[in-house]
Parts: sequence; C-alpha cells; structure tokens
Amino acid sequence: MGAQVIDFSASPGPVERRTPAGTAGAEPAARDFSLFLREDASGQAEMAFAIEGIDCAACIDEIEDAAEALDGVARARLNYTAHRLTVGWTARPLARPEAVLDALARIGYRAYPFEADRLEAIEHANARHLLRCLAVAGFAAMNIMLLSVSVWSGNATDITPETRDLFHWLSALIALPAAAYAGQPFFHSALRALKARSLNMDVPITLGVILALGVSVFETLNHAEHAYFDSAVMLLFFLLTGRYLDHAMRRKTRAEAGNLAALKAVSARRFAPDGSLVTVPAAAVTAGDEVLVSAGERAPVDGIVVEGFGAVDESLVTGETLPRPVSAGASVHAGSLVQDGALRLRTTAAGEDTFLEEIERLLDKAATARGRYVRLADRAARLYAPVVHATALLSLIGWLIAGASLHQAVLIAVAVLIITCPCALALAVPAVQVVAAGTLMRHGILLNSGDAFERLAEIDTVAFDKTGTLTLPEPAVANAAAVPPDLLLAAARLALASTHPLARAIAATHPDAEPVREARETSGAGIEAMIDGRAARLGSPAFCGCADLVRHAPDASLVAVRLGETCAVLEIRQTLRPDAAQVISRLKNFGGRRGEGLRIVVLSGDRTEAVAPVAATLGVEDWWSQARPADKIAVLDSLAAEGHRVLMVGDGINDAPSLASAHVSLSPITAADVTRAQADAVFLGDRLAPVEAALAVAARARRLMRENLMIAIVYNLIAVPLAIAGLVTPLIAALAMSGSSVIVTLNALRARGGPTAAPAPAHIREAK
Repeated sequence: MGAQVIDFSASPGPVERRTPAGTAGAEPAARDFSLFLREDASGQAEMAFAIEGIDCAACIDEIEDAAEALDGVARARLNYTAHRLTVGWTARPLARPEAVLDALARIGYRAYPFEADRLEAIEHANARHLLRCLAVAGFAAMNIMLLSVSVWSGNATDITPETRDLFHWLSALIALPAAAYAGQPFFHSALRALKARSLNMDVPITLGVILALGVSVFETLNHAEHAYFDSAVMLLFFLLTGRYLDHAMRRKTRAEAGNLAALKAVSARRFAPDGSLVTVPAAAVTAGDEVLVSAGERAPVDGIVVEGFGAVDESLVTGETLPRPVSAGASVHAGSLVQDGALRLRTTAAGEDTFLEEIERLLDKAATARGRYVRLADRAARLYAPVVHATALLSLIGWLIAGASLHQAVLIAVAVLIITCPCALALAVPAVQVVAAGTLMRHGILLNSGDAFERLAEIDTVAFDKTGTLTLPEPAVANAAAVPPDLLLAAARLALASTHPLARAIAATHPDAEPVREARETSGAGIEAMIDGRAARLGSPAFCGCADLVRHAPDASLVAVRLGETCAVLEIRQTLRPDAAQVISRLKNFGGRRGEGLRIVVLSGDRTEAVAPVAATLGVEDWWSQARPADKIAVLDSLAAEGHRVLMVGDGINDAPSLASAHVSLSPITAADVTRAQADAVFLGDRLAPVEAALAVAARARRLMRENLMIAIVYNLIAVPLAIAGLVTPLIAALAMSGSSVIVTLNALRARGGPTAAPAPAHIREAK
C-alpha cells in the first residue's frame, strides 16, 4: 500500500448529534408495547426495559432469572450501569412484555419500556433522593452527637436522671424520624432481598439500625444510663455517603456512554426514482437505497460508493489513523466522516444492521458480562450476613434457655448485632478506595469504577490499542527537520487558513506564525496565496508541482508545500508517546498476577504497514492489525480462555466494546466520550506512565483491602465471644464497633504511598 496523498482544500463540517427518543413521563397508553418491540434477522423479538430499584450487583442474577423463567423467553441480559434489561423471545407471537413487568414487580422491581430521557429523569430524581437522605442523616447525627457527648460527660460527673432522660428523649425525637427517612435506601433493599429469600449487606444494616433504635427507646423508657441513637444514625450517614458517590459515578458513566449517538446521522438525503434528492429520517433508509453524503457529513448507512471521490475519516469507527481516499466500489461505514468531495452510496446495511450498531451491541453485551464481577467486599458479605444473624439469634435463645430475662437476652443479642455491625467490613474496601483514588489523581488518573483496584491488581497481560494510545492523539510532521525553514514557515502560515484535520499538525511546527491574507482554495487540490511577493501553495504534490518528490511512505500522509520555485513534501504521521518505549519495557518486568512480569500485546484496527513499525520499535512480538471490534473481543476472549486477566488500554469508538469486555480497562482523557465511559479509569497527559502507576497503586490497594478485611475478621473473633458471654454492653459494643472502623481507616491511609515498577511470547498475527 503506497503513501496516501491528502487533498488539503476541503474541511469537515460540524458533527451531527442525535437526541435520544422518548420523554420522561407516563407509560404508553393502554400499555402498547408494539412501538418498543423489534425483530432481528432470525425472527426473534427483542425489547429493552428500564429497571428501577437496582442497588447492587447481586440484583443481576435475580432479575435475569425472573425474566428467563417466563414462557417463550430465550434470553434476558441486564446492563448494570445503564439499568437496562434486554429480553429476547424465541418468536414475535410469544413476546409478552407485560409478563416481564409483572414478574419483576413480584420480586420488588419496577420496570417499563426503555426510553433514555425518561430513565435519565428518574435517575436524577433518585440521586436527589439519596442526597436528601444523606443530608438528613448528617444533620441528625451532628445534633444527636452533641447530646450524647453531654450525657457521657454527665454520667462521669453530676448529670441528674431527669436531665439525662430529657437528652435521651431529644435524641429520640431527632433520630427516629431521621432514620425512618434516611434509611429508606437500605430498608427497601433489605425488604426486596427478604422477599426474594436471600440476604445482602443491607439486611444486617437494617436489622442493626432498627434494633438499636428499638432498644434505645426501651432503655429511655426505663431511665437507663445509655441509649444508642447516635450509633444508628452515624452508621446510616457513613453508608449513605458511599452509596451516593457510587450512584453519582454510575450516572456520569451512563451519560457519557450515550454519546455514541453523536456518530449517528439523524437524516439522510435519499435519491428518489426520478433522480431527485429527498431528505428522510435515517431510519427510513433500507438496503438498496442510494444516498448522497457531502463533505462535513457522517454517513447514515453502510454502503458502497457508486459515484464520486473523496477522503473519509474513519478513525473513531475503525481506528484507521489516516483519512482514507475512496472512489467507486469502495465501502463506507455508518458514522464515517466525509472530509471532502461528495459520495453517492448504495446502501448495504441500514438502521440496526450497520457497523456502528454492531459496535453498540458488542458494547452492551460486553458491559453486561463484566458487570457480573463480584467485588471483594460483596464476596465477604455473602458469608458475613447469615453468620451475624445466626449468632445474634442463637445468643438470644441461649440466654433465654439459661434463665436470663427477656430484657437481658435482648440486650445481649443487640450487643452482638451492634458489635458485629458491618461498619468495619463496609469501610474496609471503600476507605482504601478513597485514599488510593487520591493517590491516582496525583498521578493523573481518574477512576470511573469503584472495583477497578481489585481487577487491576489481578492482571497479567496488557493489551494496547495503537492509534491515540501508544501514539499521541494528534499527528505531527515527522520530517520537519529535513524541510527548509522558509518552506516550513510558509506551510504553517497557509495551514492557519484551513480547518483540515492535518492543518493543526502543520501549523504546530510554528505556533507563532501569522496566517496569510487572501488565501484561495482550489477544490480537490489545495490552498494558495502570496507570501513576501512569492507564490505559495499547500496541498497535493500535483497541485504544488512536485510529484517527482513523492516517495513510498506507507504510514504517513503526504502534503506538499511550494514557495516560489522551491518545494518539499511533508510527511505527517502519528508519533509514539514520549515514554512509550520505557513504560513498555518496565511493564514487561512488572510483578504481575503470576509473579513473572506482564505480557504485552497490541490490538489495532489500523493497517499492517502502520502497526508493524510501532510494534518493532517497542519490542512487542504479539500484535494484531486491521482488527474490527469483534476481532479484538475474540482475542481478549481467547486470552481469558488461557487463564489470562487482561488490561485493555484504548481510545477509539472501535475500542469501546473491547474495553468493556476486558477484565479491566484504561483510556486516555482524549478518547471519545463513549470510550471513556467504558473504561474503569482515564489518564491525563501525553505519557503512558499513568498506566504503570495505576498498576502499582492497585497492587498496594488490594493488599490493604485484604488487610482491612482481616482486621475486621480478627476484631469479630475477639469481640463476638465477649458479647455473647454478656460481658459487653451495647454502649461498649458501639464504641468497639467505632474503634474497629477507625483502625481500618488508619490502615487505609497507607495507600497514599507512591507507585512501585516482565515475557512477551512470540508470534505475529493479522486479524482478518
């Protein structure tokens, strides 16, 4: 494949953005679901539902199982981030969406046809509700703590019983309504779990809060010295803080993921039978129709060029670095931006059959699969909840059998519940996450996923995209040093008069250059003007009269410049990130999951001629070129089948499905919105060093998470027997619980330490 000669005269226009269909509001009249059902090529009916009430990853299996148990349902897949359930039936006549709604309602979830705007409105309302709950819990906790401190100090000095009772009743007056309101997210979740005959972390939290409040009221009625309103409300405040931050993170991710619609054209100019052009919705175009796509527009369909010539930018769709010249017979993907010329396309695929829709389907499938990852804290909670409940119940029964009064037995059971309240367990992982996230931020890394640390620490393979990841996102003039200074300055001044994508690279060679005046464009050729009394041109080599200077440069775009009688050809190509070679070398020696360094591979949608030299420069022996999104996922799946845990680093729209499919993923901040949304973290700057820093901080963070969980377990092994023996009052239990939380928090602060710093197997493949 020869060098690509770029026409410098035309400029792309604005990108079209499609507004998501649907509005927030009531469900369709008479529950008419026909508007939401769609049918695939095999005749199977499919429909997407939005689900309310999802608050943990454990909801995934519960919801999918309920839908798949219905007659005629072939599959049900829940996207945890988007809260979207996609249900497929074996045939359209068997499709009964109302049965899905009823089945989910029976297990405590509200469902309705998926409409992006309506879901966003509901999620916004949920976020506001969580924030109100957090504010109520925080306000109540501060005021109750003031009263509690007065009671504690008074008990040690001279407080009268009447004053103590007054303070306890004031605490109750604040705590009971505050807990009833602020605890709703946990109470509802626990109730759903119990209805489904299962246990989650919210069940012991709910029981602990309710029993602590109930015992506190009972103790106040009996003029006791101690009440525990402060412990119950403080626990709600800390846990609501974590839940709100998690909700805000997922909402941001979901909003960015919706930006894939920006690449989809809303309308198309279709040729009528009489040859006239008619503007129609893009959804109305079918296979065989012919459409016109002009410079600055995105192709609304997949098609074959039947007439016209131009350059097509497919970098966001396929990962191709350079604009691709197309003419009759060439294929064009939906979402590709036509940079110059006008193309008449014969549609080969439209609507949901286009390449862009394939990316969206792969993305949704991959995100759903990765959503099944069970966090470290969740794995611990699965055993923790039933053990805590059983221990408290057996303590109550045991003391009653031993002859204790009901009051004494209940106090001991409550002490067991409080002392084992999952505060230390609930803080063990989030506390480390918060501190480690701050450490990563200092290294230019921003987290999108709360469990990214755990998955980053498990990887043994790193897969890099090439364009915009190993290389800088913006191309540069590679042979600038070999071009005469006056010619390079003239090229920069002419480039300032153009908005062509490659103009920035040429203008960047002289940032302080002044634009020329009265520049003239010649369509399909280039731009010309007078500079210091000499004719100057910038554009194709033929336009500049220096076609004889063109040499073979398969990985570069060639743009010629002429000033008077002197001319030169500029080679514009992607350049490696400044520290790419050093970082790749250090990663090969980094302590991976198996302790034998990290395996490095390159997965690129770019041409073989562009990928091979980059892989050779970096010393990467395993690389794939011309890989479509499905090819990248296939490679990741094959690596996973071999037992590897893969970190994927990429930036293009075509990388989004593989980022979602990988065990964990990173993307540069310059990546497309939808790609950043699928990444577990994004990194800033033009260097790769943050990738190495993320791995080092994650390894340290996971070690501290495990230490914190071990601290929580050891604490329970010591404290629980004391509580069961009746040697611990609920007040001492609350203090012990708080002490364990302080210990795990202090241990988490060790995550502020800086980062630390491997075999590349051998064969080269080209994905076809």
